[in-house]
Amino acid sequence: MVGAFSAARVRTAEEALMAGLPDGELMSRAASGLAEVCRVRLSARGGTRVVGLVGPGNNGGDTLFALARLAGAGFSCVAVRGGWPVREDGLAAARGAGVRLVDGTDRGAAVAALADADLVVDGILGIGGRPGLPEVAAPWVDAVPDGAYVVAVDLPSGQDPSGESASDSGVFADETVTFGVPKPVHLMPATEPAVGRLTVVDIGLDVEGASDVERLGWDDVAGLWPVPGAGDDKYSRGVLGVVAGGEAYTGAAILCTTAAVCSGVGMVRYCGTPTPTSLVRAAVPEAVMGEGQVQAWVVGPGLDATSRARGSKAQLDVARAALASDLPVLVDAGGLDLVTAPRTGPMLLTPHAGELARLLSRLEDAEVSRAEVAAAPVAHARRVADSLDATVLLKGATTLVVPPSASGLPVRSQADAPPWLATAGAGDVLAGIAGTLLAGGLHPLDAGSLAALVHGVAADRANPGGPVRALAVAHGIPATVAALLSR
Repeated sequence: MVGAFSAARVRTAEEALMAGLPDGELMSRAASGLAEVCRVRLSARGGTRVVGLVGPGNNGGDTLFALARLAGAGFSCVAVRGGWPVREDGLAAARGAGVRLVDGTDRGAAVAALADADLVVDGILGIGGRPGLPEVAAPWVDAVPDGAYVVAVDLPSGQDPSGESASDSGVFADETVTFGVPKPVHLMPATEPAVGRLTVVDIGLDVEGASDVERLGWDDVAGLWPVPGAGDDKYSRGVLGVVAGGEAYTGAAILCTTAAVCSGVGMVRYCGTPTPTSLVRAAVPEAVMGEGQVQAWVVGPGLDATSRARGSKAQLDVARAALASDLPVLVDAGGLDLVTAPRTGPMLLTPHAGELARLLSRLEDAEVSRAEVAAAPVAHARRVADSLDATVLLKGATTLVVPPSASGLPVRSQADAPPWLATAGAGDVLAGIAGTLLAGGLHPLDAGSLAALVHGVAADRANPGGPVRALAVAHGIPATVAALLSR
């Protein structure tokens, strides 16, 4: 598992570490690691010219010391700085090593210095900064050549250190070199696209306590996935009730129930209208039709809460009864229209950005747009999580799993799926996987994040590097889980 820690906690850990080290030792470790990463990237690309964008904080100091090391190794190095004070010891080291210093307040000089850079080191702002670039530095970033490899120091300057909001005007790096531990900016969907490749340099930092943001890795699957023992039967392994599909959206029922049985659920009890019921009977013969005792519910894939088609009222009655129970319930798509208040049992909501915007608009009686959710996904997901005392899985290229604030649990951020998975029916498959995990006894945070991981890996394995249909992902789950469990 990868854990990310807030800027405040990292600073506290850095201060504790520096108290036992010689003056400047921590920065020396960081600069050494940064310089080595840059050297390797330059060598791989056949590059020789490095331009460092030097800010006023420790990231600017790291950049100056790294440039001094690179200049000493024979690379041609330039430092562009603004009108702010910088670390004098770093400046002296850079001068002594032959780094050329450019006054970045002279826009023309800064642009000229960047013109033929092979590698640009972004050391403008650090994790203590605010979103957005200093006015003087914006032209520097605009002048970075398209062919230059951009290495950000700790975070891409101008991006939100907390990772909660997106910025189009900040740096978009090819690689970010951070020190000690990852930070939320590196894992959150609003900012992760700007991070590029993430490299963590060990500087001896130890941050106490649980991380603020987590990402499950492949090796975490074996410790979380509910594996049956010799004494288990179909009931002890978990029975999942599925209320999905309808006369308008029949495929959701097949995809969700197929994913559930392929994920290893003990039994599926399906409740639907006549057409999807007949289709599920044929496509998923393992499924049992109608209500009965279950350990968890999936409510909503392909469900139309306004339908008046034959069988819809009976299906919606089952959905409302599931929500009124104290059993774990996953609520997706049309089922979200039935959620109005917190419930006594665990609840995992699985909207995409548009569905979350509509849910928030209804709960808060104020218009919220999809664009607003996309710009600050954690904040909006947290509002729903806190309002409904539920865990919110916000689907996207990077999937967020956000528990209520009062739980004290971390946010999970999963980025395991190929872009090809952005296809109709993919959410129905995800619901079936996560529902299986809820029926197996997992907490909604673990069920959601583990399902997102397996869903993404199964999609990639179904057709590596190419198009994939949702049903192929569902059929690929058994082999994917087996491969992950055997790691």
